[in-house]
Amino acid sequence: MEHTARVLIIGTGFSGIALACALQKAGITDVLLLEKADDVGGTWRENTYPGAECDVPSALYSFSFEHNPTWHYKWSEQRQILEYLRRVAHKHELLAKIRFGQEVCSAQWNESQQCWVVVTVAGDTFTAQFLVSGVGQLHRPAIPAMAGAESFSGPSFHSARWRHDVDLTGKRVAVIGNAASALQFIPQIAKKAAQISVFQRSANWVLPKQDRAYLPFEQWLSDKIPWLTRLYRFRLWLFGELFLFAIMRGNRVLRWWGERETKRYLERTITDPELRRKLTPDYPIGAKRVLFSDDYYDAMARPNVELVTDGVAELTTLAVRCTSGREIAADVLIYGTGFHSNPFLAPMAIAGRGGRLLAEAWSGGAQAYLGVMTSGFPNLFMMYGPNTNLGHNSIVVMIEAQAGYVVQAIQGAEARGAKVIEVRSEVEAAYNVEMQQRLATMAWSQVAESWYKDRGRITNNWPGSTWEYINRTRGVDWRAYRLEGASSSARSITADA
Repeated sequence: MEHTARVLIIGTGFSGIALACALQKAGITDVLLLEKADDVGGTWRENTYPGAECDVPSALYSFSFEHNPTWHYKWSEQRQILEYLRRVAHKHELLAKIRFGQEVCSAQWNESQQCWVVVTVAGDTFTAQFLVSGVGQLHRPAIPAMAGAESFSGPSFHSARWRHDVDLTGKRVAVIGNAASALQFIPQIAKKAAQISVFQRSANWVLPKQDRAYLPFEQWLSDKIPWLTRLYRFRLWLFGELFLFAIMRGNRVLRWWGERETKRYLERTITDPELRRKLTPDYPIGAKRVLFSDDYYDAMARPNVELVTDGVAELTTLAVRCTSGREIAADVLIYGTGFHSNPFLAPMAIAGRGGRLLAEAWSGGAQAYLGVMTSGFPNLFMMYGPNTNLGHNSIVVMIEAQAGYVVQAIQGAEARGAKVIEVRSEVEAAYNVEMQQRLATMAWSQVAESWYKDRGRITNNWPGSTWEYINRTRGVDWRAYRLEGASSSARSITADA
């Protein structure tokens, strides 16, 4: 079956919903959204592991145009964030525009028709003048290749594909990985498992959340006096911006203070000096993602939880064999090993001008002008694209800025009589040089490996403040783009500034 739309959006997480709302507000209604699952929500639909919650305060991890006075906690759990996204989609009447069960396998730029032709796994074809990827960076679970994995006889699964049918009560559980997701589910499963062995490659910098439930009176105030929430949101945003300059940009005094505070938290919670040593990172704070938790250290100090720093040599029928030769029995194996953030937009096969694949164009590492558009792929926009991830603030702030920019680009191009918009290759190249030069001065450059990097280059993170990004996307610099009219005339349009 074939379908057509002026704008086709892939994904219905925060990115897809934000853009659909922005397009609708701008009067662009010929829009379709493709969703591989049967519900909206993106990562908040996919990750249902015990303890799943956001590591950004609720008041800031939400749309500025959709105030929510009913958050249960300062840091919201997965279920309420998913319900929030469902409510926004329903309120803005987006459900009628969403085609569920449509996973995109390929997208091809049709030069003669000046449109994108998108094919889904279900066999349907969609054509659109503008194609927007809203699939995000963290949606493909990363499961490391391990010797003997096929011989392990117990249940094994990734945290993003949690097996709720597996009862962990009284079980010996091996957790491979110790990053953000594991930090959240370990305290929950430690309450019921007989023994948990946590295999750690590197320790994390962990700060307390100081989470708590909102009082009914606070929810009432938020509902009746929304400017109070906006003021609170601004305070949270400002703190995040200051965190960037304090930690990420390498201010020695402030970084020393940050490391001191996190170590004090560790010392207050963990009394065993050997365990404390294992949980102390050997890299500067900010070089990897700083994590927040009120109960992780408490869980690691439980008598039924062991932190293992030996490497994994292989898996056997019901055990994990360490590189030291030690064998640790396990009934269940859980991977808390994060996601494949590179290559971007995978596993979709995106072909631009001349049939060139996006994966080929990005063989040296993903890059995009403002993280939104890349040369050779006209009328293709990206939400949460290369070098737009944050380590200090709410990604929703970036997503809203991108949504506004994409709307301006579409409207502005058409107002100038153009059917096609494409960033100039020299502009994109200069922008990427700027990004890499600035990123080289950031804390993230001080570690050899992290999910922020692709073959040594930082391809995920934005090196500046969200305020800078908002300003850079506040308007379209038309000198950065090449515009084309209808294909019948194949004419180029000189864009004004």
